[in-house]
Amino acid sequence: MSSSAGFEPRPGTTRPRLTVVSGPSGVGKSSVVSALRALHPDLYFSVSVTTRPPRPGEVDGQHYRFIDKAEFDRLAGAGELLEHAEYAGNHYGTPRAAVEAALDAGRPAVLEIELQGARQVRAAMPGAQLVMLVPPSWETLVTRLVGRGTEDEALIAKRLAVAKEELAAESEFDKVLVNSDVQVAASELLTWVLADSFEQGRS
Repeated sequence: MSSSAGFEPRPGTTRPRLTVVSGPSGVGKSSVVSALRALHPDLYFSVSVTTRPPRPGEVDGQHYRFIDKAEFDRLAGAGELLEHAEYAGNHYGTPRAAVEAALDAGRPAVLEIELQGARQVRAAMPGAQLVMLVPPSWETLVTRLVGRGTEDEALIAKRLAVAKEELAAESEFDKVLVNSDVQVAASELLTWVLADSFEQGRS
């Protein structure tokens, strides 16, 4: 397994900058981040905690840490989450300690979270880079959500309503990435993550 030794901050630079990937449900965040992991596995990819049940094929500890509401409330109350939010009736959060440890070790970190969480990270870490992943068109987003076949019509309608609000927040993000092709999007995202990590602190 590769180590994080190659990500030691250069003289005159600070620790790597956190990159937050967000965007509406169905835009392909998980697919793009999975492709990014394959391109550069030495990056640190935070595993969020969530109270929602696993979807088919999801692995506990790899895609998410699946926990109950009581444990989630304990983590949030103890200040152990960098951000946490409720989305479509479920709770999501990012464990703080692991992210801080990766950055302190000089390892670029990537978070895949929803808009509410991205806003909290921006408040907690003003230097974080926020990237919004958007669909090529609204029709494409609708097709992707319906095509997943994991949710009923009422929940899909709720997710689409939330998606409109999230897309309207595009101006809050540092970069916007159109996901027309997963591999192309992942390659572009990798360029931003590494350039931002290695060049931070330069004039």
